[in-house]
Amino acid sequence: MADKDFQGLIQIYTGDGKGKTTAALGLATRAAGHGMKVIFIQFLKGEEGGEHIFSRDFKPFQIVQFGKGDIFRKSDAELAAESLKAYQFAEKALVSGNYDMVILDEIFIAHWRGLLSLQQILDLIQKKPAAAELVMTGRKAPPEIIKLADLVTEMLMIKHPFTEGINQRKGIEY
Repeated sequence: MADKDFQGLIQIYTGDGKGKTTAALGLATRAAGHGMKVIFIQFLKGEEGGEHIFSRDFKPFQIVQFGKGDIFRKSDAELAAESLKAYQFAEKALVSGNYDMVILDEIFIAHWRGLLSLQQILDLIQKKPAAAELVMTGRKAPPEIIKLADLVTEMLMIKHPFTEGINQRKGIEY
């Protein structure tokens, strides 16, 4: 657990470049290594990635995934229902006091796709306990959320193997 004087901040990893989830996972690993209780909630993430295998085998922190499967083949209604479940779960986790760090992976994609409102994200921020670190990831972070954050990192895509026809690689991109 974080010490009693720990001040939880709001962090954002956004932008079109690769590495937003990876950065959040690195932060989660660091926090768990120091005994902090971490929950990693994935909105619209799709297929199981290496991080799920790692957390299942070594239990450094809990990962809860919503929107499993091929999210590009699901209807907007299915995605909206999954996003709402993820949101409700995230809200309970955040206010429970059970976690020192709550990571909302790809929450900004859910917002950008119209599956979550700006007000819903603002409500989560308002409900954040003072001692909880709140980390949010995804492309297209809204300016209103960026303004409220304590740390914002924008991943910039300068060059990516996808543009050269190299597909996702197991263990690297997922």
